[in-house]
Order: sequence, then C-alpha cells, then structure tokens
Amino acid sequence: MSTLLSRVQRQTGRFVLDGLASVGRFADLLVEMARGLVEWRVWLPRTFDEAWSIGVGSLFIVVLISSFTGAVTALQAGYQFTGNVPVYVVGSLVTESVVLELGPVLVGLILAGRIGARYAAELGTMRVTEQIDALESLGRSPASYLLLPRVLACLLMIPMLVIFADVIAVGAGWFIASNSSIGISNEDFTYGSRAYWHAFDGWYSVIKGFFFAAAISLISCYRGFTTRQGAEGVGRSTTGAVVTSSVLILLLDTLLAKLLLVS
Repeated sequence: MSTLLSRVQRQTGRFVLDGLASVGRFADLLVEMARGLVEWRVWLPRTFDEAWSIGVGSLFIVVLISSFTGAVTALQAGYQFTGNVPVYVVGSLVTESVVLELGPVLVGLILAGRIGARYAAELGTMRVTEQIDALESLGRSPASYLLLPRVLACLLMIPMLVIFADVIAVGAGWFIASNSSIGISNEDFTYGSRAYWHAFDGWYSVIKGFFFAAAISLISCYRGFTTRQGAEGVGRSTTGAVVTSSVLILLLDTLLAKLLLVS
C-alpha cells in the first residue's frame, strides 16, 4: 500500500512539475515573439507568404465543409420543425446555428488538423535536424523567421475563412431549403434569417475565429519548436498539437459563449 502511495505521489509530482515547466517554456516563447516584432522587415514578407498558403490552401476544404454543414442543417431543421412552427423559423435556425456555432467551430477543428499538424511537423523537423540551432548560432531570431509569420498569418486568415464559411453555409442552407421537400420560399427564408438576427452575431463569429486562430497557431508552434527525441518526437508533437488545439477550441467555444452571449 505504501509503495502504491509513493508511486502515485511521484507521478503526481512529475505531472505538476512537467506542467509548470511547459508553462514556463510557453511564456518564454511568447516573450521571444514579442521581442521579434521589432524585426518587421524579416517577418512581414514571410507573413504574407504564410497567409497566402493558409487562405488558398484551405479554401477547398472550407467550402466543402461549410456547404455540407448548411445543407444538413437546413434538411434537419425542415424535418424537425415543418408543420409544427412557421416555416420561416427554418431560415432563422440555419442562419443562427451556422454563424454562432457551426461555422467557426468546424472551421477551427478542420484547420487545427490541417495547419496545426503542418506547423508542428515543420518546426519539429527543423528542431531535430538542428536547423533552428544553426539559425540561433548565426545570431538570427527563430521567432522572427519562423514563429511570428505563422502566428500572424493565422490571426489574419482564419477569421476571414470563418466569415467565408458562414456565407457559404447559409447560402447552401438557403438553396437546399428552397429546392427540396421542405417547401420554404425565398421570402420566408429571408424573413426568418432577419427575424432573430442580432448585430453582434456576426462579430461574435469573427471573435471566435480570432481566438481559435490564436489557439491553433500558438499551440502548434510551441509543440513543434520544443520537439525532442528525433522522428518519434516529431510525431508526438504533431499529434499533441492537433489534440491540444482541438480541445482548446472546444473550451474557448464554451467560455466565449458564457462571457459574450449569456452574461
């Protein structure tokens, strides 16, 4: 019994110490990025390159996911509410569901897999092959060359992709609702979309996209930048970046709803 208790105590202590060390390393990374902001001639052109890669590279999957999201939401809303409530409620349900929840969250989760895995794998490979060490030995800041362009590009492009996804999803839901057995007219859908719309709803979706972008970029860059143990460490960092980013997106989704909508 005493052996088991001591083992539990050691594991708990190791977990706490590892967590505190991770917090310290993450804080150091943020400080280095803040210092690197003065080297704008270095990170600015790289940021535009990364932004182009994120925006154009993610466009197809965002269009695909948002189209199916809007279509399925419209069909399920029509199945559940047609005949029981006025048909214009379908338009309101599709619009509010997509803008407030489905659009930002699904885009965030998809991009956590696509961008987060890519950043963690790239930086992790550069770390284990000592490319980052070589950059530091030359007196160059890895934050300016590698981290800031990726983080700033995510903060710039992911909210734009969220807006684009919202528009595509609502349009797809409108099309499906107007051309299926639901039987809702364009006028009813438009009226329903406006009936319960609040001016803050669009801003709320963008705010979510900004926070999700910060979570994806910072977590993936941190996991990749602190990679150890060769190829196995790269795989572990990549998996950890995707899982941690996804969980943090869901946590932020709950917190933002509580702080911005309910309070």
